[in-house]
Amino acid sequence: MAFKLCTRCVMPDTKPDLSFDSEGVCSACKAFENRKAVDWVQRKKELTEILERYRSKDGSNWDCVVPVSGGKDSTYQVVKMLQMGMKPLAVTAATCSMSEVGRRNLDNIRKLGVDLLEFGPSLPTRQKINRIALQQVGDVTWPEHVTIFTIPVRVAIQHKIPLIIWGENSQHEYGGPASAQDKNYLDRRWLEEFGGLLGMRVTDLIGLEGLTKRELLPYIYPSDEEVRSVGVTGLFLGYYIPWDGFTNTIVAQNHGWEAWPKVVEGSALDYENLDNLFHGIHDYFKFLKFGFGRATDHVCMQIRRGRLAREDALEIVTKQDGKFPWTYLDQPIEKMLSQIGLSVDEFVKICDRFTNKKIFKKDSKGNLAKDHKLNLQRLDIVEAEVKPLVIPELPLGYPVPEPKNIPS
Repeated sequence: MAFKLCTRCVMPDTKPDLSFDSEGVCSACKAFENRKAVDWVQRKKELTEILERYRSKDGSNWDCVVPVSGGKDSTYQVVKMLQMGMKPLAVTAATCSMSEVGRRNLDNIRKLGVDLLEFGPSLPTRQKINRIALQQVGDVTWPEHVTIFTIPVRVAIQHKIPLIIWGENSQHEYGGPASAQDKNYLDRRWLEEFGGLLGMRVTDLIGLEGLTKRELLPYIYPSDEEVRSVGVTGLFLGYYIPWDGFTNTIVAQNHGWEAWPKVVEGSALDYENLDNLFHGIHDYFKFLKFGFGRATDHVCMQIRRGRLAREDALEIVTKQDGKFPWTYLDQPIEKMLSQIGLSVDEFVKICDRFTNKKIFKKDSKGNLAKDHKLNLQRLDIVEAEVKPLVIPELPLGYPVPEPKNIPS
C-alpha cells in the first residue's frame, strides 16, 4: 500500500475523515481556501453580540467558561475574552502527566487576572484508564481527551454559566466531514464523533481493573436535561476569528506564556503540546495507525498559510515524524511507562499490535522492519502532479480605519 499525498500540502490519504478532490487536493486545504469567502468583520460582530447577550448583567457571576490547558491556544482564548470585556472562569481538567513548563503556563493564566478552577481526578483511577486505553484503543491520553470536554461542561452547569468558549473546530483545521467543518458550536454529538473517543465509551470501562461507575464520574458527559437546565452553549472561537496557531503563540508569548527551548520530539515546532508528558506516546500511535504524526500536521498548516514550501515540508516530516518515543520533553520513556505499570518490552508489543502492517516496510521474513532504535519505515510515496497553492487573503486581525489628518 503506497502513500498518496495531497497535491498542495503533504497530508497522506491514510488520514481518517480526509477526502480528496479530482485534482488530489485534500479537504483540509479546500476548507482553508474557503476562508477567503468568509466575512470575518461580520463574524466578529456576531461574536460581540453573542458575548453581550451572555454577559452577567449585575456582575454576580462569571460571563463565560474558557477551558484551558495552559497551552498557547487556550491562553489566546483567555486573552481574547479579556480584550472583549468578558470576565471568564478558566477551567482545566488536569492532564495525564503535567510537564514543568506546562505547570508554569497554566499558572500564568491566573497572572492575567483570571480566576482558574483546576480539577484533578483520582490518580489511581487515571492511571488505570491510561493503561486500559493504551491496550484497548492505542491511546494513552484517552482519559485526558474525555475530561477536556466533560469537566468544563460540568462546571458550567454547576455554576450556572451558560456560555463556554472553545478554541478551533479541529474538523475545519485538520480536515473532516464537510458537515462538521463549519460548525460553530460543540455539543455531545460533536464530542462523540470527533472528540477522540476512538469507539470506546466511558461505560465500557466499568468493571475493568475493578473500575466502578462512581470512580468514572468525571469522565461522564452531563445529561441533555442537565445541559438544558442551564442552557449551556459551547462556541468555537475559531469560527468567529481567523484561527492560526502561530499568531496565537505570538499573542500568548506577549502575555507571559513560554515555549519549549527547542523543537519538540516528533514535532516540527517548539510551541505545541507542551503540557502532557504522555503526548509523545500518543503521537507515536498516530504514526503507527496512519503513517503520519504531528510534524505532518504542523507543516501542512504552515504550507496552507504560505509560510513553508512543500519540498521543505517533505524534508521535515521525513526527519521528524514517527521516531520511537524514547524521550518527550526530555523525559525518558521508561519513566513514563512506569507510571502506568508497563515495561518498554510490554509497550513495544502493544505498539506492534496497533501498527498498520500495510503501510510499513517488512523484512525478508515478513516482520516489521525496524532499525536499532526501533524506528519503522513507511512505504514509498506515490506523488501526483503538485497543484499550485491558493493562499486566502485573510486578515491577521481586523481592518483598521485609515488614519486621518496626519501631517505630511
